[in-house]
Amino acid sequence: MSQTVVSPVRTGRLSIGALGVLALALGTLQSVVEPALPLLQSELGVSPGEGALVANALLVTGAVTAPVAGKLGDRHGGKRVLVRLAALVSAGGLLAALAPSLPVLLLGQVLQGVMVGALPLSFILVRKHLPAGESQVAIGVVVALFTGGGMVGTAVAGPIAEGLSWHWMFALPTIAVVAATLAVTRLMPHDPPIRPDDRIDWPGVVLLSGTLLAFMVGLVTVTGSGLPPLAAGALVVVVAALATGWVVVERRSATPMVDLRMLAKPAMRDAFVLTLVITASFGMVVFLLPQLFALPADGYGFGADTTDIGLFLLPGAVAGAVSDSVGGLAARRFGPRAVVVVGTVVTAATLIALASVHTAAWQLVLAKVLTAFAAGVGTTALLAGTTTAVRAEDTGIATSLLVVTRVIGVALGAQAGAAILDAGADPVTGLTAESAFVTGFAAAGLVAALSLLVVRITRKEVQA
Repeated sequence: MSQTVVSPVRTGRLSIGALGVLALALGTLQSVVEPALPLLQSELGVSPGEGALVANALLVTGAVTAPVAGKLGDRHGGKRVLVRLAALVSAGGLLAALAPSLPVLLLGQVLQGVMVGALPLSFILVRKHLPAGESQVAIGVVVALFTGGGMVGTAVAGPIAEGLSWHWMFALPTIAVVAATLAVTRLMPHDPPIRPDDRIDWPGVVLLSGTLLAFMVGLVTVTGSGLPPLAAGALVVVVAALATGWVVVERRSATPMVDLRMLAKPAMRDAFVLTLVITASFGMVVFLLPQLFALPADGYGFGADTTDIGLFLLPGAVAGAVSDSVGGLAARRFGPRAVVVVGTVVTAATLIALASVHTAAWQLVLAKVLTAFAAGVGTTALLAGTTTAVRAEDTGIATSLLVVTRVIGVALGAQAGAAILDAGADPVTGLTAESAFVTGFAAAGLVAALSLLVVRITRKEVQA
């Protein structure tokens, strides 16, 4: 098997700027749903569980797309695959902007979900175009730009939806995505594939995609509308069978999609588990806070409209953007484990306190800031640490699997939060009882605290 040795290609500021603008635009398009979720539920006449489905439709596609995109980027060049993914995202944004009903909006969100694959492709470009010593910091900056787009989307979704319509909150970011993609196409130099002669392990691709798709759809269905025990058990069997088949194929393949020995490394294994726990806790917070803000002010809610919700969530979005850039630096200086421990303590303490005290808007805003910063620092530190723990030719697939883990964690947390609120809804008024939010915040804090247990167990294994 031949292998091409590729030296870093120096890129100019314009090309890096174009990549950054694309990350901002994609992050903006991804985040407009969060503050507008109560509005979309009202406009489309759907329940909180179905509202969570609108947000998670994007995550389902992202979970399936990211590892495939990362592998294709490793083999065929990050820029080539990135531009094609951006075209699909643009089509999804346009479809969502024109959507007359929930099914069409869901289809648009499904197409937009391929944007999750843009992150590992950006990591490929950063790894190829920058010296190794700068890669951790640069990856933190790339994630920060994507998160910064989330900050923009959070801020503008409400004014756009209320001043024009909710359709325009999809249309305007889509226009920005199209413009940024054209700039990347023109300015970013092509990156030659590291292994141009390797064939793609298509059976592995199909089985892994099928496993992730079955898992995500099953998660959304079980926690959203509910399934009979027999149907839920059948889904578990299907996921287990697909996962087992994927492992068998990968072990026998000469050029596997994922080198299972890479996944067995302690650094990779621990990063997956910790990322899942951190993002599951944060996913619950992401879903619960807008719902509480939107409840009528004559009870324990705040009667906030879409614009108000966006303003309340904006400081948390800013904290998330800052934390992503800090995460790469922190991982380089202190190591991912130390960063995770500090972030976990902050998150767990914040959420347990929020379960007891949530009578003022500033308390919720502060909780979102602290949890967003802690989750961003922790997951980005794990992601940055992973890039130096694998071979350069495996950067795309390794980081994409971690990105998928982040997606699954957020989706799991959001659907769990939706299930808690649905269970606590008054059968007559449909309003959620305050006790359901207390349960949700407390559960999120306990889930976050599991990270400490994981760190302790893995540390003992390393010492042994």
